[in-house]
Amino acid sequence: MKHFILILMIIFALSISGCSGNKAEELFETAKLEELQNNPEHASQLYQEIIGKYPESEYAKKAEDRLSALQKNK
Repeated sequence: MKHFILILMIIFALSISGCSGNKAEELFETAKLEELQNNPEHASQLYQEIIGKYPESEYAKKAEDRLSALQKNK
């Protein structure tokens, strides 16, 4: 049941973010979900992608902060 709810949350988040047209925001939300799923490696990859592709976005700074926090927890 727990996995079913998690899958529904992911589908919901992706469907909402798919409407926004803001790729940096979409990647950031997906990375946060990866963290919640205890997948820091994939979350880190997504945060790095945000920083590399969208350095001027508001999400680049947020991604840097999250990436730093993930690296400290290793």
